[in-house]
Amino acid sequence: MLLLALDTATPAVTVALHDGRDVIASSSQVDARRHGELLLPAIDRVLAEAGLRIDAVTGIVAGIGPGPYTGLRVGLMTADTFGLALGVPVHGVCTLDGLAYAADLEGPFVVATDARRKEVYWARYSDSRTRVTDPAVDRPADIAEQVEGLPAVGAGALLYPDTFPKAHEPEHVSAAALARLAAEKLAAGEELPAPRPLYLRRPDAQVPKNYKVVTPK
Repeated sequence: MLLLALDTATPAVTVALHDGRDVIASSSQVDARRHGELLLPAIDRVLAEAGLRIDAVTGIVAGIGPGPYTGLRVGLMTADTFGLALGVPVHGVCTLDGLAYAADLEGPFVVATDARRKEVYWARYSDSRTRVTDPAVDRPADIAEQVEGLPAVGAGALLYPDTFPKAHEPEHVSAAALARLAAEKLAAGEELPAPRPLYLRRPDAQVPKNYKVVTPK
């Protein structure tokens, strides 16, 4: 097994290789505006670090969000393209699940990433491998009672200490954590989600309401 894992659902552009036993190479760069520029060079870099060619990959793991439309689609389209070109399966993993796995906390806690617009993408967990609520997007003040007293991880939690006073790192997801979680689930025979995006809301760019259609005469 050689899994290529990647995620662009947060400001981190993160890539890792997992050989079925552990992560053998990884790269993470934080830049919310350059997902498209940074992702392919990062893939080349981890392959070079591992001394492998892309055709050695037997499966792709992609973070499916939730995340902003533009960044998220960069990773998922890249994963789909590599999967099609290599003829290998593409597996999805919730980005929040990757953060929870990396946090390795015991007992209930919350994962929250920055959704912009003064909102967070979030979910509750009973442990680092078990999510107990569906991912959602909300204003922190609106979920204060639901998360009260719980430890929290992620950039969204760190941004809003009034709602998440027990917030700490990891701030962003790592492909290394996604790869380890996916490898663990696949080895146990679990089925991973399809690599389809969890947007949770419409993209910022929309057709103007008074848009005039012009047709050729």
